[in-house]
Amino acid sequence: MLFLAILLFSYLQMSQQIQKTTANGKEMVTNPKLVLVQGTLNVVMKQNVTLSCLSEPASPPVRYALFKHNQQVSALNRSDLSPALFTLTISSASDVGEYKCKAEYNNSSGGKYSNSLTFTLLEPISKPVLSSPTSQAKKGQNVTLSCFSENGSLPITYLFFKGTQNISPQKMMQKREAAVIFLFINSLSDFGTYKCKANNSFPNNTKYSNGFNFTLAEERSHSQPLVIALGLILLLFIIGLALAIPFFVIPLYKSKKFKSTRPSIGLTSTVNAEESYTENEVIYSEIEPLRPEEEYINFSIIRREEEKGENLKL
Repeated sequence: MLFLAILLFSYLQMSQQIQKTTANGKEMVTNPKLVLVQGTLNVVMKQNVTLSCLSEPASPPVRYALFKHNQQVSALNRSDLSPALFTLTISSASDVGEYKCKAEYNNSSGGKYSNSLTFTLLEPISKPVLSSPTSQAKKGQNVTLSCFSENGSLPITYLFFKGTQNISPQKMMQKREAAVIFLFINSLSDFGTYKCKANNSFPNNTKYSNGFNFTLAEERSHSQPLVIALGLILLLFIIGLALAIPFFVIPLYKSKKFKSTRPSIGLTSTVNAEESYTENEVIYSEIEPLRPEEEYINFSIIRREEEKGENLKL
């Protein structure tokens, strides 16, 4: 039983050894290791980084190729067991991203890829802006302050100050959003100058905001709401009066004026000389209108009297 186990183990080792050899007797390359030997994965513009790629064990010569996003950017041949060193200069945003290397024998159809390394470009942050929804506050009021830097690589760390004193713990923002703190205005000393600062992984890049001051809001007296209410009532009264004049007052005035200037029909004035009236006092009495037949009789009588007078003259 032990003999069979030893025989099986030997067979497995022989199979692995056969798989590692090529047709010409060389060992096949293994997956190489890509290592950063100079610089950091967080890079800035004009920064140099060096990568090492090595497949072991492998029989030289070995060809090493460096890829960025599956596109070859450089290649080196090694005739010994030393690693291939690739030096990169980060000159634009397109130079960052994922890198891999490949090890293969010359004129062979196979090859193995390494692990990947990803470079991130660090950008300097812009000057942060400190703001609040309100610029006026009074005692006993809660207020908020927000600090935001529009540009710069993440994460960004914010810190708030009042004068030169730190008033909050550091706030590290992993997203492009403002850091916010809440304050309670308890006394006049809380109306000082506030500032914030921001920084990220970019070296020597700390920026401070402009100062922000809360102003004391004026306390309103209890009589102010009453004065405002009375003012609104007076304003509504004036508006109502202005609307009533053209629709009610003026038409009523015109109607009365028309009645007073209308001529009186069927009235005649009689003056009693025996009574003591002044010259300007006039008494009006109603005269009954004549009927048509009466007008005709009166006209006939007047006509006959005129004819008699003419006969007498003859």
